[in-house]
Amino acid sequence: MTLCNENAPILVNEEMGCNIWLMTVRAPEIATTARPGQFVHVKVPGMEAHILRRPFGVYAADAEAGTVDMMYQVLGFGTEHMTELAVGDAVEMIGPIGRGWQPPEGCKRALIVAGGVGSAPLYPLAEELTAAGIATDAILGAYTIDALVARERYGAVLGCEPACSTDDGTYGRAGFCTPLVEEALAAAAAEGAPYDYVACCGPEPLMKIVAGMADAAGVFCEVSMERRMACGVGACLSCVVDTTAGKRRACVDGPVFCASEVVW
Repeated sequence: MTLCNENAPILVNEEMGCNIWLMTVRAPEIATTARPGQFVHVKVPGMEAHILRRPFGVYAADAEAGTVDMMYQVLGFGTEHMTELAVGDAVEMIGPIGRGWQPPEGCKRALIVAGGVGSAPLYPLAEELTAAGIATDAILGAYTIDALVARERYGAVLGCEPACSTDDGTYGRAGFCTPLVEEALAAAAAEGAPYDYVACCGPEPLMKIVAGMADAAGVFCEVSMERRMACGVGACLSCVVDTTAGKRRACVDGPVFCASEVVW
């Protein structure tokens, strides 16, 4: 694993909706080498008393422009402080880190399932799959319409509106997105064009359910496991995931794992 350490000037830092923010930084080395599903480990300026970096999935990487997008949700002191950073400030980033998405060879049809800010690390996969000519559908779930912050971006890449659900019924199907997943898997099989691949990122209960649905349908599934981490490069063993092969590190053995190998 070859890592870059870049001092990345902030180009954009703005709220997208519902305490979900978009930060765009200039980090040309990481932008050139990042693969879908990988993450960056960010040292936030002005937080010297909090020495641990924050991991953020790469939402988008533009090699030509040399930029990296990160989506973050304000949940505590660290992310609250990030909202105060201005254009021209800089964050120090190590990356790209980890095992990304690995669609099976010969994949012809894929289903992306994202819950909340889980839409961020799946978006580069949507770009890659569609660019490779693989028929790709997306299902996005959030608690309200204003939290579906990636909906338009997915629609532009896929060429059609992604299927959506909101907990409060303000957009798309009311309730959780799992019924949409079950219906999509069944419809694809009935059409004689079943999915070859399911990729899911979001709250762990969602990923567990989707993994079970994919397994029942006989479809290969990968999930991105979020864990608190200290070093981010595999040394500290603070981010372990229980798997059928034993304890694995989310930072370098993941964050993307074969769903059938995760001990839920």
